[in-house]
Parts: sequence; structure tokens; C-alpha cells
Amino acid sequence: MDAVKVQITERNSSEINATVDTPFNQTSEKVSQTHRKISFKTLVKSVLLTSTMAGFSLQTAYATAPIDFSDIVAQVAPAVVRVTVVKKMTKEEEMQQQLPEMLKRYFGNQIIIPNQPRTPAEQKSYGSAFFISQDGYLLTNRHVVDDVKKVTVTLSDRRELDADVVGSDERTDVAVLKVKGDHYPSLQLGDSDKLRVGEPVLAIGSPFGFDYSASAGIVSATSRSVTVDNAVPFIQSDVVLNPGNSGGPLFNQRGEVIGINSRIFSGTGGYMGLSFSIPIDVAIGVADQLKNGGKVSRAYLGVYPQDIDRNLAEVYHLPKPEGALVVKVSPDSAASAAGIKEGDIILSFNDKAISRASDLVNYINRTRPNTVIALGLLRDGQRLTLNPKLKAATADEDAEEKVARDGVDSINILGLKAHDMSDKESADATIKGVVVDSIEPYGIANNAQIQIGDVIVRLNGRPTPNLAAFAVAQKTLPKKGVVEVVVIRDKIPRRAGLRIE
Repeated sequence: MDAVKVQITERNSSEINATVDTPFNQTSEKVSQTHRKISFKTLVKSVLLTSTMAGFSLQTAYATAPIDFSDIVAQVAPAVVRVTVVKKMTKEEEMQQQLPEMLKRYFGNQIIIPNQPRTPAEQKSYGSAFFISQDGYLLTNRHVVDDVKKVTVTLSDRRELDADVVGSDERTDVAVLKVKGDHYPSLQLGDSDKLRVGEPVLAIGSPFGFDYSASAGIVSATSRSVTVDNAVPFIQSDVVLNPGNSGGPLFNQRGEVIGINSRIFSGTGGYMGLSFSIPIDVAIGVADQLKNGGKVSRAYLGVYPQDIDRNLAEVYHLPKPEGALVVKVSPDSAASAAGIKEGDIILSFNDKAISRASDLVNYINRTRPNTVIALGLLRDGQRLTLNPKLKAATADEDAEEKVARDGVDSINILGLKAHDMSDKESADATIKGVVVDSIEPYGIANNAQIQIGDVIVRLNGRPTPNLAAFAVAQKTLPKKGVVEVVVIRDKIPRRAGLRIE
């Protein structure tokens, strides 16, 4: 290995110039295209000399200065607005406003105190929004403008304009506003799919009504699912967000909008280091539909996907937990027509890897109805590709397509007691099984998160329509290993790997 050449030119006692030449692929390249001016103390702390057989190798670690967002803030701030909404208060909200805090703590909100000052029947609250076009369209959160009497936006030049709610989508928490006029400053949109963890980001909004407050941080995670049924792969960051930031833009270091600030995770109601933003790619897809038709039409595949855990990965001989396990296929659905079966593991969507069940749901939500997609599956150890044509979801189907991943895991060796289904239970069920009555602490069933009331319909590949069949299935269990169990919970089938040790 060639030695690293370091050329150091001293300027004064506190400052030097350093140029570092290193061999990369037999080519000497400069670490920096220009001489970097760094302090002598920084160089001493940053340079590590290690002995090699050929001489010395030099490793440098320059401390990265914080990103200066001042130019970006000056450029994009005029396109960000404060949203002021007037909402009519319910009787319950009025009562809560009238109660002193001490009485609320002990008696709740149902006590009316006489001679209390009358609370206004209307209440103001604040949020943020931003222009996405010069003809007056803005993006914000649905929860900012939902069920309000009046919406007003305040521009950077202090003009106040009345805004109309063009439409909103509860599932993604996206809303579109429109103000009259044109030639408004609009923001450039980025590609949220290219966002990387650790990338600097900037938020601008009106926390607690303080207009044009800027805060910066980094991306902590991408494709974050906040709730089981959530249709949004949130961007998680450590940017400071507080009430009033909702609906404001999240920028990358190029000044492009890559998200809508939506919510925080907090035990106090204030910032605690966990902020979540809706990816702009998701928001624009929803906004385009709201602008054109006032409502959002979603695609529907017709499966109940479930996460693969460690036990299920072993059952299906996967190298690691990955993919979305199909626990149910709806009849007359796109999945059924394409030949997708229960027990299939969906590993890819249009050549994009599926790591969790929520990934599949997010991809479906971002695809238009009547689109033909390519699903990479694993079935009985064999890989295959199916091409379902997605249908348009009805209201019921839209609610049905959700991740079935509440604790599901498995099975008097299993540590549970069960009974045969009663006539009433059988009449309400689509498939027969045994109903779990009780679960022993620290037993196999408890460790597998089996719950009282679960209906076990299959164990180790054998149907269990009654206790006799259930007992036979238990006798087939290995002394050690992982087997599959299928249960019905809340009318939804769920699969799990049952670890026997």
C-alpha cells in the first residue's frame, strides 16, 4: 500500500492549511478540492496516524458545521401562511372551559359552576399551510380545518385572506385550501422517496400563533407507521414542532418541500423530540384528487396482510422476518381474481421490497384504481409473480384493507384451556374452531400472545373444528421447533409461529 502524503503549511500559531493526498484505486485524489482552513487543535484531534507495513496511513475526520438555512428561510417563507380557524364549540367543550382546573382533576367535566364568566360559543385556533401553486391552492392538515366555521390565512406581508376548504382526506390528514387571486409565491416540491435518514430538514410554521418560526433538525426515520391502520408512511424527525406547526412545510437542504408537518409524539402535549410529517409524494397524490373531484378514490387489493415475526420466518424458511403474510383473501376482489391465496407471503410490489405489512398497504394507497401491479410472492417455498388489477375501493372495502398485526402468536402442553363453539358462536362464525377460555402465565400460548376469546381453527397444518381434533393436532407437535397456528380474532384470521422449546 502506498503511503499517504500530507502537506501542511503553517500560517500562524492557531491556523494552518492542510492538503491530503490518498491512494484510491491506484489514483491519487485530494480529499478536498481546495485547501481547507482548519484550526491546529482541530487537526490534532481529527488526524489519527496508524502504522502500516508500507509506512503510515492517515485518517481524517473533519467536524461538519451545522447547516445554514438562513438563505432558504428568506426564500421560502413568503409561501408559508398562518391559518386561523373559527370553530363553534360543543356544549361539552364549553363546560370544560368553565371548570377550574382543580375541579376538573377531581370531578371531571360534568360540573357547572354558577356565576362563572360566559365562555364564547366560538373558539379560535391556529395552524399553518403553504402555497403549492400560484393560483391560490394551499396544502395543510385536515385536523386543522375540519368542522370549522371560517378559515383565514395570513400572508407574510400581513394580508389576511378568506380561504375555502376544497376538500380533505381523513385517512391521510391532508386538506386543500383555495384563496382568490393569483401570482402567489409557490414552493418547489421535492422527492420524499429519496429522503435519507440523517439528512438535515427545516420546518416553518406558526407554533402557538408565533408566525414564521423556523426550526431545524435531521430525519430520524422514514416510512414510519404511527398506528396500525394508518395509511401514511410518516417521515420521523427531531425538528421542533408544537401546536400551530400542523400543516406547515418540511424542507430539505435544497429548499424543496418533502413533507407536511402533521403530529408529534408527546406525553405532555409539547415537543419531546418525536415529530412526524406526511411525505409530500403522498400528500400531492391526495391533493390532486381533491382538486379535481373533491374526494379521494383508493385502490383495493382485497387482502389482510400481517407482519412476519421471528417465529413465522422460521416456519416459512425465510432468512429474516420480511414480507407481508396474507391471512385472508376477500372474495370477488382483485387478489382473488389474480390467484393470491391465504398463506402467501408478498415480498415485493412493482419490484419494491416489502419489509412489513404496512409497506404493502402504503403502496396500495398510493396507486390509482384499475392499475395492474406486479406482486412478488413466496408460496410453499417457491417464488412467483402475479399481476392483479386493482379495483376501486368502496367505503367498506377501504376500511377492510388494513394490517392485521395485533399480537398474534400461538398453543395442556400449550398452556391454555378451550371449549367447543356453542350453537350461537357457530352461527356467527364462517369457520369452526375451539374458543380459548384461559391462558397460563409464562406458557407457550401466553408467550405467543394468544388471547382469551381467540378461535383456534388450525394447528400445525391440521384443522381444529372441535376439541377432539384440537387434541389430535397437539399430539403431532414436535418436541422442539416452530409450528404455525391460525386463529380468528374479531372475525379476522391471523397466523403466528408457535415456538416449542
